[in-house]
Amino acid sequence: MDSYRDQALKLYPWICGRCAREFSGVRLKELTVHHRDSNHDNNPKDGSNWELLCIYCHENEHAKLLDAAAGAGGGRPTVKSATFNPFADLAERMKKKGS
Repeated sequence: MDSYRDQALKLYPWICGRCAREFSGVRLKELTVHHRDSNHDNNPKDGSNWELLCIYCHENEHAKLLDAAAGAGGGRPTVKSATFNPFADLAERMKKKGS
């Protein structure tokens, strides 16, 4: 039985689905199978969960997923506002200094 990569290479043209570079010969090894739903056990025979991506675009796709997961709490990390105000009593200090 063929691996899902072998099956995908039979179903799809040897072109990266993101950057549209074409692959053949020894460079065909740079073309990988990306699972659209991120479930590597979901391998339907029709290839509907796969897309061919070059190794660079595939890495970028997974990095985007990791970035999204890291920011799942609303995008950017929450940073607490500073509570110390060094000028809170500035008016009082100026009065004392002027006295």
